[in-house]
Amino acid sequence: MTTVTTVTTMRQKPPPDGRFEGRRVVVTQCQDFMGPAITSSFNQEGAAVLADSWNLHSPGSSEALIAQAGHIDILVLNLMLRNPRTSLLETTDALWEAQFEATVHPLYRLICAVQPQMIDRRAGEIVAIGSNNGLRGIAPRSAYSAARGAQLSYVKAAGFELAEHNVQINAVAKNFVSNPSSYPEEITSSPGFAQCLAEVPAGRVAEGWESAALVLFLAGSESDFFVGQVFSFSGGWQT
Repeated sequence: MTTVTTVTTMRQKPPPDGRFEGRRVVVTQCQDFMGPAITSSFNQEGAAVLADSWNLHSPGSSEALIAQAGHIDILVLNLMLRNPRTSLLETTDALWEAQFEATVHPLYRLICAVQPQMIDRRAGEIVAIGSNNGLRGIAPRSAYSAARGAQLSYVKAAGFELAEHNVQINAVAKNFVSNPSSYPEEITSSPGFAQCLAEVPAGRVAEGWESAALVLFLAGSESDFFVGQVFSFSGGWQT
């Protein structure tokens, strides 16, 4: 019998090359989820980043953000609300609606608000940061999974529609990536987390910059052939 041992080492981030010099980028909910890693990566690549921390739950707030930002080359839709992890019977209308108000409605409103300027220029990149919970059924997270699934479905449809205007919309569905909201160090270093990690073929949690590198790729001109696609980033947890 052969024993396989997974060795976890610190991954080294490649040096920046300034490929987004002069590009104007908006990153929503910059302090949560993948916001810090994405903002840092764009800054290191020379982009002019508006790292937004507005509460975008109410109607009108998304449109106001886009208006204030002005010219936007790249919009990163980093939206999240903590997963309530309630069973079907424990999920109230309020819990259900809160997930959609935080992650689905702002995504729709932000894309609608930014698309006129991108269509006029025939140029623009939109990347939504989603979750594998929208692709793979898992309990007890029905409300969270439903909202994440709605995000990904909208990206597919909107990406198809805007492709003829040379505006690309794609999504990253992530899981098991280090971030301050879902996988902080106090969780990933806990003894019980090893049982969760056993489901991940890669055998480790990805570092934030690794997920951000995929976002930067989708925000660059080299990915213009991708239209309304969802890229799973989970170490094989969902393929």
